[in-house]
Amino acid sequence: MNWKSFAIGIGVGLVGGYLTRELLSEKIEVTPEKALQNAKEAFKEAGSISGSWIHMKKEPFEKGQLHYEVYKGGISRHTGESLMQYEFIADAKTGVILDAYPL
Repeated sequence: MNWKSFAIGIGVGLVGGYLTRELLSEKIEVTPEKALQNAKEAFKEAGSISGSWIHMKKEPFEKGQLHYEVYKGGISRHTGESLMQYEFIADAKTGVILDAYPL
């Protein structure tokens, strides 16, 4: 076997693998479970959580002039004698919490 052909084959394989990885990383989105986990971690910083939920289906959402595909969910927490409920909106691509507000 010729070393030139071998080196060209390795080079083509590395470039092809790199391009494939880049294309696939753009397509991968966060699961609803991961988005819920991110929200729980954020809410736990302010106190304990008594319940949580998330819609498994993505929805369109607009904030300002930006358009997102999002998951909507909620967190329940006891504060003293009362139960507080919050709804959150998480970006389906990154899992980042875009908005959260009490119900």
